[in-house]
Amino acid sequence: MRWILALALALAAGLGSLYGLTGGFTVLTAEAARRQDVARHPRAIPAAEVLAGDGRVLDLGQDLRRDGRVAIVNFFYTRCLSLCLAQGSLTERLQQAIEARGLRDRIRLVSISFDARDRAPDLARYAARMGAEPGVWQFLSFTRPAQRDAALALFGITVVPAPLGEFEHNAAFHVVTPDGRLARIFDLDDPGLALSAAESLAARPAAPPATDSGRAGEGGS
Repeated sequence: MRWILALALALAAGLGSLYGLTGGFTVLTAEAARRQDVARHPRAIPAAEVLAGDGRVLDLGQDLRRDGRVAIVNFFYTRCLSLCLAQGSLTERLQQAIEARGLRDRIRLVSISFDARDRAPDLARYAARMGAEPGVWQFLSFTRPAQRDAALALFGITVVPAPLGEFEHNAAFHVVTPDGRLARIFDLDDPGLALSAAESLAARPAAPPATDSGRAGEGGS
């Protein structure tokens, strides 16, 4: 009888641990659990200096809040010849859908390079290659490694150097609220879900105006 009791206790402990790790058995992977937690508790975007394709230097968090639109954010680098091109094609389709639905005043696209080699001319050339409409789709690049790493960690992007100056990395569509909070994450093969989530967030009442010194009209980069 003792071994039966011990087995029952061990099983109960194991199930308890699994319950906690999988968010109550509703998710089966750490990434799915993280995405579920983000949806429940949107995360503020940290300060990160970024360079725009037109040469301006911005703070990512401030720029997202100043703009006032919901943003669909993804990560890439201009020298990527595989995943990033596929991601760019899907983002171009999102741009077309935003335009077709008359959503350009409520939703925008932001593609951010994690490659320190990508400067303003590289971003501008890539934007032209992707057929980006500046009023809808913006390209940025991190300028400070520590801030880049903190932002990538928040978004759940892993970047590993590869031979010939390339990188191995994951990718997703990240939906950010007008007040600069990461609210939803979707796989690349779910651009429609990302747009639907962004449209739903854009339809919500606007949050109170920001009170920080980085509001639009108070200087600017």
